[in-house]
Amino acid sequence: MPFGFRPDDPDDKSGKPGDNPFDFSQLGDMLSQLGSMLSNAGSSSGPVNYDLAKQIAFQQLSSTTTTIGFAADQSSAVTDAVHLAEMWLDPVTSLPAGTRTTQAWTARDWIERTIPTWQRLCDPVAQRMSGAWVEAMPAEAKQAAGPLLAMLGQMGGMAFGSQLGNALAQLGAEVLTSTDVGLPLGPEGTAALLPANIEKFTEGLERPASEVMVFLAAREAAHQRLFTHVPWLRQRLLDTVEEFAKGIKVDTSALEQLAGQIDPSNPASIEEAMGSGLLEPQTTPEQKAALNRLETLLALVEGWVDVVVDAAVSDRLPGAPALRETLRRRRASGGPAEQTFATLVGLELRPRKLRAASALWKLVGDQHGVEVRDSVWEHAELVPTAEDLDDPLEFAERLTNTRKALEDPIAELERTMREDEGKAGDGDKPDKPEEA
Repeated sequence: MPFGFRPDDPDDKSGKPGDNPFDFSQLGDMLSQLGSMLSNAGSSSGPVNYDLAKQIAFQQLSSTTTTIGFAADQSSAVTDAVHLAEMWLDPVTSLPAGTRTTQAWTARDWIERTIPTWQRLCDPVAQRMSGAWVEAMPAEAKQAAGPLLAMLGQMGGMAFGSQLGNALAQLGAEVLTSTDVGLPLGPEGTAALLPANIEKFTEGLERPASEVMVFLAAREAAHQRLFTHVPWLRQRLLDTVEEFAKGIKVDTSALEQLAGQIDPSNPASIEEAMGSGLLEPQTTPEQKAALNRLETLLALVEGWVDVVVDAAVSDRLPGAPALRETLRRRRASGGPAEQTFATLVGLELRPRKLRAASALWKLVGDQHGVEVRDSVWEHAELVPTAEDLDDPLEFAERLTNTRKALEDPIAELERTMREDEGKAGDGDKPDKPEEA
């Protein structure tokens, strides 16, 4: 289900839609009963109640995890692992180090440090959902329910906050680094690893914990190089999510059925109705195109990191190939990244594109060298498309001409004109007379 929507509990037999038709005359009783509920929701305003999201996430982490912090030597191990990884990355990429600060995070730290970015990701989707719901209401219903609309907005923020809190708790207990979901969620220039989660991840791998730590540190450091030195990349990822949100449309015919599910004497029925799935948005062609661009760009980021890290550690860490495949399978089986994007924007990052992106970057590096490969990120126009992932050889072949056109468009235009004139001149030449 996309962000903000979840199906009804099939085992809930507490009521049936239509048994309690919506009666605007009972607004007073309804508002008074909602008062105490909303007073405990915190001071957060907007389409998502982030105070509630953090509260729920922290509560769940407290009940499911016993590790509150970690030993000082683990923090030192993170710093040493990132430092070593940076030295190994230097020869295999032209992008300089992007890490200014190295930190060891707990799951709670991860939630605290990444919530500003989650707000940028979630607000456009939730805002559009709430706005579409209100816009679809009949004018007379809006007038009669004036005070109720603001209350419904708060209830919607609580419903979205509750869903986000559950997702953050699950992610906080599983993510290994600040960039584990493929997005720059943490503060810029901060390389962060979660030792407690890495320790759980290492169990059963039959590899030394130090080796796993360095491998993950190399991936984190590579992500930081990309997000720090490709200034348009961070904004492009977030803009694509917002573009998806702008296209959200709601089936207004579901409003009548929704109204029948609301019981003015039962405040909880509002939250149940909003989460019933009746207002599940219809995916438009524009949204599908936005999701495809987001999926492709995320695959290109992960593919580049995969290739660069493999070049940096494959000869130094005996277990690198096994760890590389483990992370790929983790993605394929629906790891934290897939669950997050499926909840947030209905996006599943398909492993096929990840492998295709890795193959493309490997091919470009082999044919043109590391500097040319990494220079592709200098211009958004140079970055491969979904079609290029299907035909990486053609992309590698045209890359040289494309870069020349971007670096000196006038010279490239003159060269093209000369070629066109030459072709036209050859076509106008008279046939050579036959010798007597």
